[in-house]
Amino acid sequence: MKVLLLLGALFTTTVYAQHSPGKPAKAGSVSYWLTKSDRSVTFTKQPAGLVFKTAKNSYPTITVNAAQTFQEIDGFGYALTGGSATLIHSLSPARQDALLKELFLTSGNNIGVSYLRVTIGASDLSDTTFTYDEMPAGQTDTSLAHFSIKEDEKDVIPVLKKILTLNPSIKILGSPWTAPTWMKSNNSFKGGSLKPEYYGVYAQYFVKYIKAMKAAGITIDAITPQNEPLHGGNVPSMVMKPAEQADFIGNHLGPAFKAAGIKTKIIIYDHNADKPEYPITVLDNPAARQYIDGSAFHLYAGPITALSKVHDAYPQKHLYFTEQWVGKPGTFDKNLRWHVSTLIIGATRNWSRNVIEWNLAADPAYNPHTKGGCTECMGAVTIGPNDQVERNVAYYIIAHAAKFVRPGAVRISTNVPGQLNNVAFKTKDGKKVLIVINDGSEAQTFNIQFNNKIVTSSLDSGAVATYVW
Repeated sequence: MKVLLLLGALFTTTVYAQHSPGKPAKAGSVSYWLTKSDRSVTFTKQPAGLVFKTAKNSYPTITVNAAQTFQEIDGFGYALTGGSATLIHSLSPARQDALLKELFLTSGNNIGVSYLRVTIGASDLSDTTFTYDEMPAGQTDTSLAHFSIKEDEKDVIPVLKKILTLNPSIKILGSPWTAPTWMKSNNSFKGGSLKPEYYGVYAQYFVKYIKAMKAAGITIDAITPQNEPLHGGNVPSMVMKPAEQADFIGNHLGPAFKAAGIKTKIIIYDHNADKPEYPITVLDNPAARQYIDGSAFHLYAGPITALSKVHDAYPQKHLYFTEQWVGKPGTFDKNLRWHVSTLIIGATRNWSRNVIEWNLAADPAYNPHTKGGCTECMGAVTIGPNDQVERNVAYYIIAHAAKFVRPGAVRISTNVPGQLNNVAFKTKDGKKVLIVINDGSEAQTFNIQFNNKIVTSSLDSGAVATYVW
C-alpha cells in the first residue's frame, strides 16, 4: 500500500507538469490533447499545433460537418457520492481547494467538470445507510415532520458549496437509492417496493429535499425517482416497476412539483440499456409524460444504441447517461478504450446530453461503502492519507470531454472511418471539438477534414485525442 501511495504522489506531480494549455492557437490551426493507453502521456497538450491545408493523401478521413447539428450538451462529470464528499472534505483546506479548482475550473491545468450526480439519502458508496426521514420500527411520519438533510450537512453540502463558488452554473442531478424504510413493502433498506398508500407522501419527500437544498444554496437541476429501479439487491435499493413509476410521476410527483412551483426536471428510469421498453412504457402514459423531461441510462447491460431507440420513440424527450463504474482490478488501457469509445463517444452519438462516471473519489481500499454495497468501485481520484491524491482512468475519460465541450455546445456530424471512433461538437463560441480514439490494434494516421481543408494526425492503438479549432 505504501508503494501505491508513493507512486500516486509521484504521478500527481507528473500530471501537473504535463497538461498545460499552452499559447492560444493561431487562426486555422488545431490544438490537441493526448492520452496514450500505456499511460506514458496523460491528457497532455501536444506542443506542435496542426494547420488546415488544401492537400490530398490516401489516409482515412474524418469529415466534420458543423452545419448538421443534433442534441445540446449539458455537461460531463461524476457522481459526488457521500463517500466522495467525505474524502474530499477530509483533505487539508489548501489541498481540498487545489483539487476542487483542478476538477471544476477550466483554466490552466483544470479539467472543467460541468455535471454532478448526488444521492438523495445514502447510496451504496455512503459509509452507512440512511434516508432523510427514518423512524423507529412500527412508526410512520406521513407529515414528514422529522424530515432532515442533516446527514448531507456533514460533507456533501459543504463540498457542493465550494464547487458552486467555482462553477455557479454546474448542473446537479439527484437520485435516491431508497425511500424511507417505513414507506416500503419490506421495511428494509435492501429491496422492497414503495407502498401505494405512500406515493403522495414520497412525492412531498422530494419537494422537501429540493426546497431544503435550495435553502442551503444548492439548486437541484433534475431528479430521477429511483436509481436502478429493477435492481433490488443493492444496499440501499428499491424496486419500482414501469407501471409504478408512471403512476408515481403522473398522479403524485408531477402534480406535487407543479403545486409547489418546482422547476426541477423529472428524468425517468436511471438503469441499464437492456430495457429500453421501461422508459418507453412510462412515456406511453400521458399523465406521466407531461411531467417528464427525459430518460436516463446506465450500461452494465445492453447496447448503447438502445438510447436511440428511446429517442426514436419520443424524439422530443431528452436522454442522459448517468452512471458507469470503473472497478478493480481493471487496466488503464482497457478502461480508457471502452469508456471513451462507448460512453463519451457512443452515448453522445446516441443522443445523450451528458456522461457521468461513477464515482468521483474513493480511498486506496475502495472505501467508504455500505455493508453490502460496492467493494470494488474505483474513484476518478484516489484520496489517501497525508493529502495524497492519485488520478485514475475516469479522471482522463471525463477530462477529454468536459474541459472543451462546455454546456450549451451541440453535437455535429462526423463519419467514422474504419476504427477511428469519434464524435464532434460545436461550442457556444464557435469552436469545433473532435474527440477521436483509435480502436484498432495498430497505430493509425488519418485526416480531419473541415470546410474542404485537412490536417493530418496519428494515434497509437488505444490512444485518445481531443482536437480543438
